[in-house]
Amino acid sequence: MRALEGVTVVAVEQAVAAPFCTSRLADAGATVIKVERPEGDFARGYDAAANGQSSYFVWLNRGKQSVVIDLATAAGRRKLEALIAGADVLVQNLKPGAMDKLGFAIERLRRDYPALILCTISGYGDEGPYADRKAYDLLIQAESGLASITGGADGPSRVGVSIVDIATGAAAQAAVLEALISRSRTGMGADIRISMFDVMADWLTVPLLNAEAGNPPKRMGLAHPSIAPYGVFRSVDGKDILISIQSEREWKKLCGEVLERPELPSDPRFANGVERVRHRAETDRTVAEVFGRLSRDTLIERLAAADIAFAEVNSMADLTTHPHLRRIKVATEKGTVSYPAPGAQFVGEARSYAAVPAIGEHNAAIDAIIKDYEA
Repeated sequence: MRALEGVTVVAVEQAVAAPFCTSRLADAGATVIKVERPEGDFARGYDAAANGQSSYFVWLNRGKQSVVIDLATAAGRRKLEALIAGADVLVQNLKPGAMDKLGFAIERLRRDYPALILCTISGYGDEGPYADRKAYDLLIQAESGLASITGGADGPSRVGVSIVDIATGAAAQAAVLEALISRSRTGMGADIRISMFDVMADWLTVPLLNAEAGNPPKRMGLAHPSIAPYGVFRSVDGKDILISIQSEREWKKLCGEVLERPELPSDPRFANGVERVRHRAETDRTVAEVFGRLSRDTLIERLAAADIAFAEVNSMADLTTHPHLRRIKVATEKGTVSYPAPGAQFVGEARSYAAVPAIGEHNAAIDAIIKDYEA
């Protein structure tokens, strides 16, 4: 039995952040009823990479039940009311104020359903000058300052995945689980508000504190702002290897066992971490010269033997064949799709992942639930 079996989640959601949260709740055994507009969650049309279907949708909607409800109609709103009445959790990320206009204001739901856990995801929260703004992942990457510290010296850059949405969805999942634990003790639900901006600002605490202390972080690509050598160096056969030196012991081992330059730690420019950062150009150039004379295989052998932290700078093609990539298989209306497994593994528990629903696939089953409620 999975942890959330018996828990019903109504998800009035679209795109990425809320679906990330509810997909993980479904993985844990919750019954997740996904309410879609007549044309479907717009994420269904993001791309066609998964057997002709959206990679985003296939990734983030496994194990859910899809019901089409037109909330612009009185009948549709009555259906949603019936679903909420039987739910343990309501997750929604419609544009600010949309649920209120439909008659589902949080204050009213809290009054009518005191055991209900409500999780509202927005761009900037309920108050403040930006509260009514639309917000999407890349917009928050820019607005929060994340883009300003991402990329290289030539300019700000987007993080290569929808990091704001994913971080927000993970925060929502954690908050819902916390609220479920609290409800098991008190019987009371919760009113959870999660702002994409708040989530990303939290994640940016370290660069923010450094900036406020007078050390604003610089865009450094795959280098580290306060450690050297910590960056990418190329082998003679053109392979990029990222190394990380975290201590003076590791620096001495790198110099002696990998670079075969045991005298380097005695050079005042390289004597400690502070000096190596101060003389970063010379530090990196010294390491690069040796790497540039050795093959990828030789470097990896030496780095591993010296217990130096390193990684190869891989592409998505490399990830496809990576020896540590775990996959799951998920059924969809257009065939099985294989993609990376969730990060958490429950030892001794064989976990399966339910299918991705077609739009409105569960209308009949949900209508039966609604009729029972209305009766």
